[in-house]
Amino acid sequence: MSDARPFLKWAGGKKQLSERLLKIFPKGVHTFYEPFVGGGAIFFAMAAAGRFHRAVLNDFNRELMDTFRVMRDFPDELIEQLSQYPFNRKVFDEFRSKMPGDYGPVRRAARMIYLNRTCFNGLYRVNKSGRFNVPWGKYKNPKICDPDNFRACGQVLNRYAALYSQDFATVCNDAGPFDLVYFDPPYIPLSATANFSSYTTDGFDIDDQHRLACLFRELAEKGVAVVASNSDTEITRQLYDGFEMHQVFAKRNINSKGNKRGPVAELVIVGRKGRLIPGDEPIPDTKPSG
Repeated sequence: MSDARPFLKWAGGKKQLSERLLKIFPKGVHTFYEPFVGGGAIFFAMAAAGRFHRAVLNDFNRELMDTFRVMRDFPDELIEQLSQYPFNRKVFDEFRSKMPGDYGPVRRAARMIYLNRTCFNGLYRVNKSGRFNVPWGKYKNPKICDPDNFRACGQVLNRYAALYSQDFATVCNDAGPFDLVYFDPPYIPLSATANFSSYTTDGFDIDDQHRLACLFRELAEKGVAVVASNSDTEITRQLYDGFEMHQVFAKRNINSKGNKRGPVAELVIVGRKGRLIPGDEPIPDTKPSG
C-alpha cells in the first residue's frame, strides 16, 4: 500500500477517473504496463490499492521519464535542489530559457517540476527545437516542492517500477495473460483545431493511433488484459470496433476559453477474450512457466 500521489500535473491526466478505471481493471495482476504513463495517476492509484506485483512504466517523453528516474533514485537530492528556487517569474523565465541538456539529472528534474507547477495549466509543450514554450501560470502560491510526497513517490517507484522511454509497442512485448496493459495515449482530436498531441517533439498522429489499435487487438488475442482510453469520436469507435466500450465524462481544462472547458465524453475500451479479466482470482507472485 502507498500514499504516494502524482508529483506532476499532466494534460489528460486520469486522477479524476482513477476510481472508475480501477473498477474496470482486474482485481489483481502480476505486471501492470503503462506505455503512456504521463503524470502516473493510474500507476499511483493501483499501487495504493495493492493491485500489482510490479509495474513497467514508459513514456516517449524522455525528459518526463528522466524525472521519474530521479524521483525514484534521488528523492532527497531532488528535494534539496528544488527547495532552493523561490516562486517568482524570474526563476521561471530562467528555467524556460534553458534546454534540459543544459543541466545534470537532478537539476533537470527540478527544472521540469518547477515549470510544471508554475506554468499555465500545468501543460508540457515544446516547440520544434525542443524548447519549453508554455507561459507563466500566474498562480498565487503553488506547492512546488512536497518533500513527504516526493519521498513516498520515490519509495513506491523504487519498489515496483521499471522505467523506460521507448516506443509504446516495444515496451509491452513481454505482457502475458496474468498482466494488465493500460493505454492512455495522446487522444484523437475532437476537431481539426484541437490537436494537443505535440507533447513530444515527434507528436502522435493518426498512423500511430492505427498502430496502437492493432497492438490492442494483438494483446487481446494473446489473452492479455488490455484497456485503453481515448476521445469519443467516430474514428475511435471504428478503430476499436467489436470491443466493449464505456463512455465516461471528465473535466478538461485545455481550452484557452474558460467557457468551453468542462465535462468531455471519453471512451474506455476493454479487450476481452476468454478469461481475459481475472476478476477476484488470486494472482501469483511470479508468472507461471510454459
